[in-house]
Amino acid sequence: MNKQASVKNFLSRNIIYIAFIIMLIGLAVGTDSFLKGTNLINVLRQATVVGVLSMGMTYVIIAGGIDLSVGSTMALASCVAAAYATATTAIPLPFAILLGCVVGVIVGAINGIVVSYLGVVPFIATLGMQYAVRGVALVYTGGRPINALTEAYTNIGKGYLGPIPVPVVIFALIALIAWFVLSQTQFGRYIYAIGGNEQAALVSGLRVKFLKFMTYVINGVTAALAGIILSARVAVGSPTAGESYDLLAITAVVVGGTSNAGGTGGIVPSIIGVFIVTVLNNGMDLLGVSGYYQKIVTGVVVLLAVIIDRNNVNRNH
Repeated sequence: MNKQASVKNFLSRNIIYIAFIIMLIGLAVGTDSFLKGTNLINVLRQATVVGVLSMGMTYVIIAGGIDLSVGSTMALASCVAAAYATATTAIPLPFAILLGCVVGVIVGAINGIVVSYLGVVPFIATLGMQYAVRGVALVYTGGRPINALTEAYTNIGKGYLGPIPVPVVIFALIALIAWFVLSQTQFGRYIYAIGGNEQAALVSGLRVKFLKFMTYVINGVTAALAGIILSARVAVGSPTAGESYDLLAITAVVVGGTSNAGGTGGIVPSIIGVFIVTVLNNGMDLLGVSGYYQKIVTGVVVLLAVIIDRNNVNRNH
């Protein structure tokens, strides 16, 4: 009986990963192009923007929050960076990127203040910021895309370092830093403590409000970097960029196994979640599945992940 329960528990906790392995095998057998080098490179490229976005989102969700404004932050940050990386207004590339990141810090700080210090529910606070920041992006650009970007800027999204695409290298570096901070530092341990039991963390003397504030700042920076990578890849800074990317990032984090209740999860599970979502969409494209049906499938996967997460939380309590 114990062995049976143990197997059932293992399957429950790992069903998403088991399904992912089955999906990989199915696509490898069922399509001629899935395992081709060009397609695998394409999968890596597709994963980078959502991947970078998911790194910061992991911090927020582990701490018990949510952020619906990251898509809009991507748009505004990319427009600001792109505006200073055109042929006529070019400044040194690091400064253009820095300006985009400053936008992310500002948006993240506002979210952090409203949620942590003013006590507004994260869903409502970041939903409001989603519309406000998108509006600022439209005002900043006059509703027009920013074109004629320098080659140095577009190389961020299109270039290669040897055989490896530049955005893949950026994603790997950000993921490594995010993993180290979350799993190997005191700050990371505090984030888990807050998400696990905020009241207990407060009683223990942790600066709960400041720590939650910092998760939103980190999330703002990763959103800005994701926006810069996206604008560099398409060679346009667009005020409408990043739409639905907030939900894609949340999907990747939750599907990977980070609990939406907070307190559990990590960077590695989020990376796996990113590739589950990316490969799922890539596979459906290769199989000729309509975009309408792709949305249905993605929605079902999210619901299943949340149901499994809820069952695991209830079992642990």
